[in-house]
Amino acid sequence: MKWTDVNDIAIELADAHPDVDPKTVRFVDLHNWVVDLPDFDDDHSRGGERVLEAIQQAWIDEAE
Repeated sequence: MKWTDVNDIAIELADAHPDVDPKTVRFVDLHNWVVDLPDFDDDHSRGGERVLEAIQQAWIDEAE
């Protein structure tokens, strides 16, 4: 997965952290959780605020 795979990342995060409310996740934690996903293979430094916001929103949508 790459940073651009926002929906796939959101699904993986929802599966990996089922008890977490995505609305309460700090971007530092979100970034770390994304790069720790087993299928993630992208430059860690490319995960800026804009992409993290998109991932968080996709995760919120997935959780609802």
